[in-house]
Amino acid sequence: MADNSQPLDESAVVLTDDSGRFLPCQVEQSFELNNREYLLLLPLDAPIEIFVWQQDDNDEDILMDVEDEDIDQIFLTAKAVLAEQNLTLQRTAITLTASGELPEPEEDNCLTLELDDLDDAGNPMTEEFQILATCFYEDEEYTLCTPLDPLLIFAYRNSSGALEVVTPEEFQTIRGGLEEKLFDLLE
Repeated sequence: MADNSQPLDESAVVLTDDSGRFLPCQVEQSFELNNREYLLLLPLDAPIEIFVWQQDDNDEDILMDVEDEDIDQIFLTAKAVLAEQNLTLQRTAITLTASGELPEPEEDNCLTLELDDLDDAGNPMTEEFQILATCFYEDEEYTLCTPLDPLLIFAYRNSSGALEVVTPEEFQTIRGGLEEKLFDLLE
């Protein structure tokens, strides 16, 4: 995903994907690593995840990610449901986002999902979400959530000065150097 970098101010950039969608981000940190400028970015608006309730092999209801190609079908319904809370759902690069003021998270409107990945100790990794709304589309129930932890995006400036998102594979190869730089910046 590339960026035709359009700075909003010195501490913000706009990521653009191959479809022409954009994502305004706050620059949290920038640093040099391997003769390349890396940026740690935080979306300005709240990231939104859409999950669908489905039954597994044991007839238990589980939440599943909605694939990108399926989002178009339910987007207008999800947008209308969030608009009832004065939130504007947007098709942005990398993730859906919502502008507006999110309600305060409370214990009864939060959920923890177990991820397929394991942490360094071999325990299942989890991610916590705040449930913003539910909606139905073609007899399926969808849950609209925002992650409780910030969505941080690593990007770098390519040789032409445009921003590109660091791929998961590239992240694994530079992870040690990134962590070292971030720890140095925090000290």
